[in-house]
Amino acid sequence: ILVITLIITALLSEVRAQKQIVFEGVTIPRTITFENKTLQLNGAGSRSKMWVEVYIQALYLNPLSQNAKEIINDNLEMSIRIEITSALVSSGKLTRAINAGFEKSAGETFESFKPRMELLKGFLADDITKGDVFELTYSPADSSLWIIKNKELKGKVPGFDFKKVFFGIWLGDKPVDEDLKNSLLGIY
Repeated sequence: ILVITLIITALLSEVRAQKQIVFEGVTIPRTITFENKTLQLNGAGSRSKMWVEVYIQALYLNPLSQNAKEIINDNLEMSIRIEITSALVSSGKLTRAINAGFEKSAGETFESFKPRMELLKGFLADDITKGDVFELTYSPADSSLWIIKNKELKGKVPGFDFKKVFFGIWLGDKPVDEDLKNSLLGIY
């Protein structure tokens, strides 16, 4: 039994040591670094429209969590990583989808967020091609959501309140996709 335990422990250690995983053909890093802090892959899933996978999304946290409400309310570094997997995705389609999800997440308070939502849309306005990677990362240091496309900072949207509604798009009580929510939380 000791030998079997040692073999299993060695195999698990090797898996944990891998710096990336492949999910549905897309390579996802196990960790990302933001402002000298390491965030760990909490979970990943895909988003499809009309049977076409349009992006792979991953949630990065430290510490890891399966509690959506806590994640939304935590004033900690966290990131949503989106890798575009379809040429069908344009900046217009992506911003419309994020806007619709944000409106659903914000509910009656949506109007108060409109100016900052427009700011976010502006940061996502560049042409989008298959393979583009977005890191939408919340920084508690300046209470803003950093919009990073292909490792280039596009801009910041201020407000912890904005961050909570933004992460609520995927993790809230009315997520855009329940299966994706569970995947991001690591509940499979």
